[in-house]
Amino acid sequence: MINVPRTVLVVGSLHYDIMVEADHLPRRDETAVGSRWYPKFGGKGGNQAVSARAHGASSRMIGAVGADDFGNFIRAHLGTSGVDHRFVTSLEDEASGMSVAIMDASGDYAATIVSGANLHVAIETVLHPQVWQNVGLLVLQNEVPESVNMAAAQEARNKGISTLLNAAPSRPLSPEFGRLVDVLVVNAVEAEMMGAGPVTNLTAAATAARKLADRFESVIVTAGALGLAAVTAGDEHFSLHAEKIKVVSSHGAGDVFIGALAACLIGRMSFEDACRAASRAAADHVAGRPAAAIAVSSTE
Repeated sequence: MINVPRTVLVVGSLHYDIMVEADHLPRRDETAVGSRWYPKFGGKGGNQAVSARAHGASSRMIGAVGADDFGNFIRAHLGTSGVDHRFVTSLEDEASGMSVAIMDASGDYAATIVSGANLHVAIETVLHPQVWQNVGLLVLQNEVPESVNMAAAQEARNKGISTLLNAAPSRPLSPEFGRLVDVLVVNAVEAEMMGAGPVTNLTAAATAARKLADRFESVIVTAGALGLAAVTAGDEHFSLHAEKIKVVSSHGAGDVFIGALAACLIGRMSFEDACRAASRAAADHVAGRPAAAIAVSSTE
């Protein structure tokens, strides 16, 4: 029997990002002058699928784009990144999702997204039998409709596959969907918006993780430059301090973390070691260092 690498399946958003660099983020009613702009592949789903592949996992993407130049750009990037994108559909009647992000001189940013085709991912595609071949972990976010996430998570549960939800951007989650989530990952803002209280330090992050663990099996609360806190299914809890680095850009760091975490979990790394490796991967991204494969080889 030939061993086949287990795959991270990402169901989620795909965006054409327009990045703008400026000295500062504009205030209300202000027209700020930028220094340059450039296109960038994006969408939380797409970024996480690419990150999982970059960090050593086999990666497959389900999503939707428009039949337009933005969609062609997105497909090409998935292909050159080594992500299986056979199940990314092109829609004639919808424009590709896109965003505009402004980065200031310190590397901080603010963004606006237009979801477009991402709101029309087909549940029929999610349920296609070939989608689930060799899948060992499902990764979801909140940039596609919950009905799509729900269908994917239910199919994963039916097949005995764990589901990781990056609940970003924050929105109410139905109890039915929440019960299908095995690992919840949220940042400080999202944790607070889910009722876990403000996260201003790692102690508060740990408290938030324990509160959310009442509703989810395993929880990770990330706190940016402070680090993260986690509670696992076995009631193990730990906190990790973030690496001290010089920030080049924080844009996309959360997605790098999720993709690297998925790569490590699919490789059967322990939960704490996976969090540690994913934190290091996110720090490398923020510092402008190239991604490196960190996943342990895993087959089934």
